[in-house]
Amino acid sequence: MASADMFPNVSFSDVNAAAASEEAGGAGSGKAVFGLDAASGAARLSLVRTGADQAMEIGISLSDAQIFKLGRTEWLCVSGQTEAKPGVEEKLFSRAIKVVLRSEAESKAFSLAFQRWKQQMTSGKPGEPLENGSIMVSKSKFDTKIEASSAQMYFHYYGQLLHQQNMLQDFVRTGTYYAAVMENRSDFEGRVVVDVGAGSGILSLFAAQAGAKHVYAVEASEMVEHAQRLISGNPSLGQRITIIKGKVEDVELPEKADILISEPMGTLLVNERMLESYVIARDRFLAPDGKMFPTTGRIHMAPFSDEYLYVEMANKALFWQQHNFFGVDLTPLHSSAFDGYFSQPVVDAFDPRLLISPPTYHTLDFTKMKEEDLYEIDIPLSFVSSVGTRVHGLACWFDVLFNGSTVQRWLTTAPGSPTTHWYQLRCVLAQPLYVMAGQEITGRLHLVAHSAQSYTIYLTLSAKMWGVGAEQGGILQTSTAKLELKEPYYRMSQPQQYMPQDQQQPLSSLQAQGSEQQMQDGLSPGITVEQERDSAAFTR
Repeated sequence: MASADMFPNVSFSDVNAAAASEEAGGAGSGKAVFGLDAASGAARLSLVRTGADQAMEIGISLSDAQIFKLGRTEWLCVSGQTEAKPGVEEKLFSRAIKVVLRSEAESKAFSLAFQRWKQQMTSGKPGEPLENGSIMVSKSKFDTKIEASSAQMYFHYYGQLLHQQNMLQDFVRTGTYYAAVMENRSDFEGRVVVDVGAGSGILSLFAAQAGAKHVYAVEASEMVEHAQRLISGNPSLGQRITIIKGKVEDVELPEKADILISEPMGTLLVNERMLESYVIARDRFLAPDGKMFPTTGRIHMAPFSDEYLYVEMANKALFWQQHNFFGVDLTPLHSSAFDGYFSQPVVDAFDPRLLISPPTYHTLDFTKMKEEDLYEIDIPLSFVSSVGTRVHGLACWFDVLFNGSTVQRWLTTAPGSPTTHWYQLRCVLAQPLYVMAGQEITGRLHLVAHSAQSYTIYLTLSAKMWGVGAEQGGILQTSTAKLELKEPYYRMSQPQQYMPQDQQQPLSSLQAQGSEQQMQDGLSPGITVEQERDSAAFTR
């Protein structure tokens, strides 16, 4: 064995009935050694007992082994074994070894060592059936919900320092987390903390600064290597932080947490579906009276009017209105292209004066909700327009609450507030609605999760009867949209100067100006400045 972790005083016994009769020594004292096999280089656990009457050694490959906690100091280690006899077909079976440590501290260290060494291995034969059952690592709950290709891209993205830097430099985000932790030291001092999706480890370090007894930083991407170096470089804090590589759906922790901390929010709060992992971590690791930072989240929504944005979206499809593109008529695809552009939610920062009604919100209580509540989110909508205008869609943003014992602090992404890397999101209708001041707007925002770690958005907005006879109800006009949250239009240019509603120009006028300006700028017919710029960048 090479570079091992050793536990010198453990007792262990093979609980298999057949083994019990063949190795009639029962439980005995020995040592447990984690390390790399000198011949194969594979990670393994060796259980060694010495003595003339009870000498014994059990070797367990960690590629397919699992451990289950039986008590405060007791673990059951289950692995696949092979039995080969001359002239007899090789048999596969499960083997279970009960391991008893001397103290809770050693039990915790044993569990962490198992996790650490196992991370170096992947099973070569996942799901292979054994004679008395299959103990090979099964698909985790995460893997059953999420496409492998999406997960691979997701963890690759967050495994890069440049993306971690982008989040760390969002000082609204990072500063709010720091304030929420440090202002609520009483929630962290002497407590066990689990950092769900730890990334660079910054939140774990914040928790340690606030006096946490111990922090378990769980991270599934390759960012764990950078996090380990960062934490090791801050030894006064790092000595109370343990990094565990893996998904919260899969890893085992040696003790319950007093508090969970995480940054699970995506665009529109729910994109990337990490909130589900946050709730799963609550159910698996959080003590009954534990706290969650953040505690609740709210999705805010309001109708908006933005003629500039609508024209920009519509103009993107003008390319497909060319009748002679190198001798080809592109117009048969114009309708599909038009629909495609309006299936993209717009992510940008906008002027809150574009909203035509006070917002409403939908609350997600992370401490009480079920994971399944996030599979489908249905939000009824009801607004009263404050002006007569065209309604171009629904604007959305979110905020989260850190409900500390001392201070309750909000992190908001609202328009008009300091901009965050989440910005805001707008669902643009291909067919706007016309409303008058005082007219009621109703509808529905329906979010359906899918396996690409995101949501399909179904939006319906309707303008109700207005004026004389309005009390009898009835719908004057309705517009619907289907959008893919995973495929947004990142509109990061400076927001257009706000124009009062009564000064906004009609669509036909703006489109004519846009086409005229394109000709003046020397652009190809039907190509926007953005498309021209992207094309030039590509050719470079």
